[in-house]
Amino acid sequence: MSQPPGAAVSLAEAPPAAQTSKPLAAQRVQPLRRPGRWIATAVVLVVVAQIAHGLATNPFYQWDRFRYWFLRPTVLDGLLVTLEVAALSALLGLIGGVLLALARQSGSPVLRAVSWTYTWLFRSVPLIVVLIFLYNFSALYKTLSLGIPFGPAFVTFDESKLATDMTVAVIGLGLNEAAYAAEVVRGGLLSVDQGQHEAAAALGLPKGYQFTRIVLPQALRSITPNYVNQLIGLVKSTSLVFYVSLLDLFGSVQTMGSTYPGDIVPLLLVATVWYLILTSAVSVVQFYVERYFARGATRTLPPTPLQKARAALAAFRTRLRGEAAV
Repeated sequence: MSQPPGAAVSLAEAPPAAQTSKPLAAQRVQPLRRPGRWIATAVVLVVVAQIAHGLATNPFYQWDRFRYWFLRPTVLDGLLVTLEVAALSALLGLIGGVLLALARQSGSPVLRAVSWTYTWLFRSVPLIVVLIFLYNFSALYKTLSLGIPFGPAFVTFDESKLATDMTVAVIGLGLNEAAYAAEVVRGGLLSVDQGQHEAAAALGLPKGYQFTRIVLPQALRSITPNYVNQLIGLVKSTSLVFYVSLLDLFGSVQTMGSTYPGDIVPLLLVATVWYLILTSAVSVVQFYVERYFARGATRTLPPTPLQKARAALAAFRTRLRGEAAV
């Protein structure tokens, strides 16, 4: 006997599928199948496993010699030179970059022209050319003097005594770094919304206060990641100071490779690992500096690696408990 439309159906008269179906709360949502992702993951894992197997089993890498050279005093002395050159060059480059960026924003056409010309010149000339040119600078100018242009000199310096290998390396890297840092700083300043400048001017705030308390904190959110990339490049660029007779990390490895030709590959691996450690340390500092300047710009700060690990562990435990309950 057919039921009229809208009539209620009792549980005994319901179809078998309806009687045996689970309650809605007990049903689990099945995730969408993604075969392409699994295939790509499997391919990547195979490639990574092949690379790791080759690194571990290929006798050409001579890992025993790598362990021997990794903490040798010669290598560590070169590493200290690399750190010193990178730190001094970064400081010199940052100061020069800030001054050049401010000059580029200045109302003086002379300052703008000089800043643009400097940036254009040092971004166009290869760094190795700058270093070699400075290394042979004493051949062009025997002495350096301070005084009146085309007039008497008040103070005179012997250039050959001032231009040590360390000085040449730091000045060369610093001058080159300043050109790139100037564009990074200028880009960060331009990223601040014009309304911020107008609001600060409407409040009658002094120019210096506007820059240090309003413009610069906002610009640093854009400057920090870009400038840290420059620092990473600077750390790697210190390997070029070997060509001006300064034994940094790369120079020490090259010298030892010439003395021990059979250890060239493990020595290069030693330099590679130390450069990886240095650049990784800079990246960690970058993360925390970006996180610091993100305060007030985002609703929630990005989690630290430790917080991510704790959250992943908590989610894993919750998932295990849910599966055990089902």
